[in-house]
Parts: sequence; structure tokens; C-alpha cells
Amino acid sequence: MSESLAGSGTARPEGANHPAPDTPRIPTPWLGLMAGPLSFGIAGPALVLDDIARDLSTTTGTVTWGVTAFGWGIAVGMPLMTGLLRHRGARAALTGCGALVLLGALLVLTVPVLPAVIIGCALQALGTAGLTSIAMSLTNSARSMGFVTASLAVVGSTAPLVGSLVNDAINWQATLALPAIGLIGLLVIIGRVPTRPTSTAPFDGLGAVLLTAVVTALVFLAHHPAIAGVFSVLTVAALVRHLRVEPRGFVPAVVVRSPVFLISSVLAFLLAVVNFGLVFAVPGALSEHTSWSSGTIGGAMVWPLLLGGALSWVVVALSAKVGRQPVIITLVALGVAGAVLASASTAAILLLLAQALASIAAASGQGVFAVHSIKAVPEEERPAAIGLFNLFYLLGAAFGPAIVSLL
Repeated sequence: MSESLAGSGTARPEGANHPAPDTPRIPTPWLGLMAGPLSFGIAGPALVLDDIARDLSTTTGTVTWGVTAFGWGIAVGMPLMTGLLRHRGARAALTGCGALVLLGALLVLTVPVLPAVIIGCALQALGTAGLTSIAMSLTNSARSMGFVTASLAVVGSTAPLVGSLVNDAINWQATLALPAIGLIGLLVIIGRVPTRPTSTAPFDGLGAVLLTAVVTALVFLAHHPAIAGVFSVLTVAALVRHLRVEPRGFVPAVVVRSPVFLISSVLAFLLAVVNFGLVFAVPGALSEHTSWSSGTIGGAMVWPLLLGGALSWVVVALSAKVGRQPVIITLVALGVAGAVLASASTAAILLLLAQALASIAAASGQGVFAVHSIKAVPEEERPAAIGLFNLFYLLGAAFGPAIVSLL
């Protein structure tokens, strides 16, 4: 993949080996630093929820609303913040996202009461979702995209351990503020990005509201299936109708009608379902079939997830040379193999191997399929495509554990 993904440069012929003259040249490590800390918000609090509950004089179940708020925030924030990118330009979008992250971090650091913690987590999620989507939009090769998505996976695999260590060394509030590390990358990048918007269409406020309603309903589907299910059907129908009226609106019709975009997004969703489902299921299986302690199980789960994240960079980079079809077949095969192996095995090594296979498939798929989906849409709609693609992936991450719990 050698065509610019920045969404702000001039389109180039397939096979070009350098970015267009007006595409920002940003070192890939800074993009990874800006994007990766999002995963701290998802997995970082995993081992410190009891401490938070004790200090706030509430239950662990109540405290998990902070994690739910973060999940809602990144799911909603991906398309919303890329909408800001499309209509206001990268610099304005980075400024807005950075302000949300900073405000959220200050809330969780300075106001140790549950409502402030929940709001702070949601604000950080909205901002870091935007930082991640913008980082992906600024990549200019498959290798660069692979590094950004690998940074998310690598940080995610180590986030529970890092969060626990930060809690022991400082406090749980610092653990909840770890997503703010992405602001370091933002400070380096913000002066190098274009200021002009990529879309000249008027801002579609109704489309943004409808998409937010759809995402909110889907996020809560696992918690309140009856109410959220009905709300999901109604809001999706309303959004589809709105697309016919506003084909260049907040959800561009040219994006969601692209077969390549839809296939890539659905495949990424399915691989995420398998991977994050196993993240939930494998520790339970290890607890049932081994005599390992919870600490031993937690440590054992790090290496397959870390391996998947690290290898994904290589896989995404090679995908540009190998070709689309062989990579798709390989990633789907790895995901299926991981699911089958986990369901048919009780041996610890095989369960961990299943997790490793699923992790490689999902982390690599996020990068590979993001490249495919973005290339399939017009230049000016690529920020929207990135936000919607990541929304599919995140919904897979939410649905995986819910499906496993039902099974």
C-alpha cells in the first residue's frame, strides 16, 4: 500500500513509492505514540477496579461503569471525531481531541468521586478515539498503518500489568489517566498537519445524531438486549432513510455502499469478535483446567496478546507485497483456527496458542483491512471511512465477550 491515506494530499498512481508533495511527512513512531495509549483506557483498569471501589465506597460492579463509559466514548468518538477532521481539518481536530483528553484526565486525577470519574473516562475516550483515527489517516504506507495498529495491540496486551504497577506506585487515578500519554505524540504532530478540511459538504448534524444513537444502542445491546435491540432497529432504519436524503452527509453513502469497504469492515469485526471473545474465555478455561492462580493466568495471557500485536506490524507491512487475497485467506484461517482450537482444547499450551492465533489475526486484520477499506473510497471521504471502519472493529471487541458469556 503506497497511496497516501492522509486524506489531504493529491491522489497518486498505484505503485508510487513516496508521498504526494502536500502530504504531511510525520515519523511513524509519533503516530503510534499518539494512537496506542487508547488501549490503556480499555484494559488498564482491569486489575485495579477493587481498589477504586474501596476508595469510592461503592461496589466493583458500579465502578465498571467507568469502563463502560470509556467503551461507549471510543465507539462514538471514532466516527464523530473523524467528522470533525473532515469538516475542520486535521489541526482543528487534533486541538479538539487533545482538549477532551486533557479535561478528562484532569477530572479523574483531581475529582475522586464516581460521577466525575465516569465523565472523565468518557471524555478521554472521545478524545483518544479521535487521536487514533487521525493517526491512521496520517499514515502513508501499509508499514506505517501496521505500526499504528500494532501499537494499539501491544499497549493493550500490557495495559493491565502497567495499570496495576502505576496503581501500586502512585494511585488508581493515575492509572485511569494513562490514555493522556497520547498527548505527547499530539504535541509533536500538531504543527505538521494540514489545516484545511477534506470535505466541502455542509456539516450534517442530523446524521451525526443518528449515528451516535445507533452506536449507543449497539454498545448497550449486550447489557439490555430487549430495549437496546428495539432501539437499534429503529435508529438504523432512520439512518438508512437519512442516507437517501443526504448521500454526502455525516455517513457518506459512497463509503457504506462500497463492497470492498463493507467486506473489509465485516471481516475486521468478525476477527475482533473471535479475539476479544477468547480474551474473555481463555482465562476461564485456564482456571477450570489448571491449578494456576489468577496472577499466573494473567501473566500467561500477556505473551500471546503481545506476540499478536508485535507480529501484526510485520504482517501488515508484508501485505502490500504479497497481495490482498492470500493475506485475507491467511488471516481468516488463523482466526478460525484459534476459535476451533480454543473450543476443542483443555491443555494450557493449546489454549494460549489459540489466543495467540486469534490475536495475530485480529491485530493484523485491523491494519490490513483498514488499508483496503480506505483505498476503496474517494480521497475526500477517507477520514469518514477510517472512523466507520474502526467502529466495526470496536463493536467486534464489545460483542466478543458478550457472545462468549451467552455461550
